[in-house]
Amino acid sequence: MPPDTGLPSEPLSGAPSDPTGESFSILDSASPESVQPPASSTVQSLFGLSFEQLSGLVTHFDEPGFRARQLAQALYRDWHPDLDAITTLPVALREKLVAEGYTIGLPPILKTFRSVDGTERYLIGASGNQTVETVWMPDGDGAEDPDADDNAPARRRATICVSSQIGCAVNCQFCLTAKLGIERNLTAGEIAGQVVAVLRRHQVELGRDRINLVFMGMGEPFLNYDAFMDAVRLLVTEVGLPASRMTVSTSGIVPGIERFAREPVRPHLAISLNASNNTVREAVMPITRKWSIEAVIEAARKVPLAPREKITFEYVLLGGVNDSLVDADEVVSLARRAGFPSKVNLIVWNPGPSIPYHQPAPEDVERFQQRLIARGVPAFIRRPRGRDIYAACGQLKRTTEAAP
Repeated sequence: MPPDTGLPSEPLSGAPSDPTGESFSILDSASPESVQPPASSTVQSLFGLSFEQLSGLVTHFDEPGFRARQLAQALYRDWHPDLDAITTLPVALREKLVAEGYTIGLPPILKTFRSVDGTERYLIGASGNQTVETVWMPDGDGAEDPDADDNAPARRRATICVSSQIGCAVNCQFCLTAKLGIERNLTAGEIAGQVVAVLRRHQVELGRDRINLVFMGMGEPFLNYDAFMDAVRLLVTEVGLPASRMTVSTSGIVPGIERFAREPVRPHLAISLNASNNTVREAVMPITRKWSIEAVIEAARKVPLAPREKITFEYVLLGGVNDSLVDADEVVSLARRAGFPSKVNLIVWNPGPSIPYHQPAPEDVERFQQRLIARGVPAFIRRPRGRDIYAACGQLKRTTEAAP
């Protein structure tokens, strides 16, 4: 008989619909971001095309090559909402693009939910009249800044949490997004478009404002690997966001980690660990049946790290399940055996309706963190953001209201 994991045998009833009881506001904007996406399946989005693809497009229209750079500038640096606004292009070329069904295709922000802490959760339009969720967290997400000793002046700091799929196939038992299942992968344009739509909404000045990206929203990025990495390349080469300020989180997709290790330009890597041994991890993350903790760590060893770079172990603390000092000691042992520089981000579980867990006591969270630190493992407690509007880690679920 396997050891008792402390997990409930059946879902608890009477889960609250609002996890905090705090107030929030829903903002419906009449700005261009709120315009519904085109319903026609013949519409072709320019946003999401690489520079090489844009070059091929202008060649198709018998235009000089420099038009591709003008088009890329308009899409990825100037964030123009429609073709008519791109006055650097001749009217004749804009008319040709429209005639062949091309549109800018920047995903629209359809609805905004604002938290009492300033966090904003967005329903962003995707093709097929679908939506995906994205989060803006002013002043960061509470985790350690990988470039914390970089004292370059910045007017503003914020983190954008980006989704890679509509729904998720991984089925982590503590995550509200898992209840959706998987509907489809997002395209590179839909992934990068979330970022630009939010940057545009907040009138971010790249190079002055300090923006982090975390690919930790809906979905598993490494199960949509090609589109995810195409989006990263667009954001780095065309939008101008440095890869050093991006982090991708994976539940432990070993082939994806191995591909990621060979990328010349890539975000930082975070691994959703969430348990100190395979028995507990399999109960809360069934994907462990396919790839054990040991297999995930072996793959992560192949990732070449820059000086001072660390791989992050994300650890969602579930009361009575994985938050004991024995668990903490096992995490220490695991981090030591890994053999690469690492840190642990501790995340107090964020409630959701019909999710059968409870939060650990604050003193247990503190005790867990201090146990790791005392044994030489850097550990940080991630401050929850937007919990009252279902914007916190593990709470994203396609909704049109703050709580289902």
